[in-house]
Amino acid sequence: MLNPSSLSPVGVDAAPAIPARAQRVTPTRARYLMLSLVLGATVVNYLDRVNLSVVAPFMAKDLGIDKVHLGLIFSAFAWTYAICLLPGGWIVDRIGSRIAYGASMVLWSIATAIQALTTGVASLLGCRLAVGLLESPAFPANARAVTMWFPQKERGLATSVYVMGQYIGTALFSGLLLWVTHAYGWRVVFLASGAIGVVYGIFWLATYRDPRKSRRANAAEVAHIEEGGALASNKEHDKISMSQFFEIIRNRQVVALCLGKFANNTVLTFFLTWFPTYLIEQRHMTLIKVGFFAALPYLGASVGVLAAGWVSDWMLRRGFSLTAARKTPLVVGVSMGVSIILVNYTNSDWICIAILTTAFFAQGIASSSWATASEVAPKEALALTASVTSFAANLTGIVTPTVIGYIVSATGSFEWAINFIAAMALVGVFAYTVLLGKISRIELKSRSA
Repeated sequence: MLNPSSLSPVGVDAAPAIPARAQRVTPTRARYLMLSLVLGATVVNYLDRVNLSVVAPFMAKDLGIDKVHLGLIFSAFAWTYAICLLPGGWIVDRIGSRIAYGASMVLWSIATAIQALTTGVASLLGCRLAVGLLESPAFPANARAVTMWFPQKERGLATSVYVMGQYIGTALFSGLLLWVTHAYGWRVVFLASGAIGVVYGIFWLATYRDPRKSRRANAAEVAHIEEGGALASNKEHDKISMSQFFEIIRNRQVVALCLGKFANNTVLTFFLTWFPTYLIEQRHMTLIKVGFFAALPYLGASVGVLAAGWVSDWMLRRGFSLTAARKTPLVVGVSMGVSIILVNYTNSDWICIAILTTAFFAQGIASSSWATASEVAPKEALALTASVTSFAANLTGIVTPTVIGYIVSATGSFEWAINFIAAMALVGVFAYTVLLGKISRIELKSRSA
């Protein structure tokens, strides 16, 4: 268990003393407002990622884009996103979640809107590269915000709530975006998505604050979250030296999380990119069917991620070790993810969607790795460590769309693409059952810069 008294090492500003009378005051619940802001930001973040997959079948036909080039366009986002996650995490650790997240949201939303003006492969690639670069601070900012606002025993569910945003937002918007595409054209989808993001980015800047800077959190709430292991100040870090950085990326827990997240995100990436095309071209579904069916796996994933967070925190409250509480959802999730291979053996649309929903439900369960990463990260480098694991996870955003594009182009079918996804789930099983080991916060031995 994390000892709250250990949160004042050399280089960490000691928290101001909490008046004794604050102990008798009912804590406010500002952390839940901040969590709702993080959830909303994640919904916007994924709206601007998945809008391309929704319009892809129509856009590709309009612009004459083949499967190989469409796969490259799908993957372009991840090229810059993955590379920039490390500097993105560094920026979040330097200036905090409020400014880093708000500014990047406004900028990536503008880049999203510009996609409405694209005329071919080159311009689409350029826009997706820009969106990926500008979204890179998002999940490190999410991780830092939750680690600062939530005690350890509440953090698993809190993490699940914001991770749920990537699923529930897509579930809610997929049908709407298909309707907008059918009624007004695919270019309007990009314009509308960009406008929503700009408005929310400004709202975030005006509303979000760290615990000790928030007028909505009283002293009793700040005491509650700090005593429970949250890091309520943005000054809990020294400058990270290069030797400390390499110490982090060589750590066995970090390596296991990187490999496991890469494997688990293969499933996510399929749904975020090729899924609507799969339903239309492999399953020959009508637009109405796709609008309905496409939402179901995302709803399943939303349930999975919430269930994982609740079960993990429940296990902690019941006295299970941190390792057992955090690893159980990971192992169960990636193990169930192998079930996606069963879609190759059914001709029924309903059974197909049931299998895909189960597989995405499993991916949602294993997405609780974000909470695990926050438990492992050195307190000097919360967002940086989140960036390292997210970098590995998002490498699959480069690999998976491209591999699937080549497979479908070469075979004329998605069957071997599904086999590839199932095989990656097995890699996740190895990472979390064999490689991860005991979960504990990394204590850096190297000297800071």
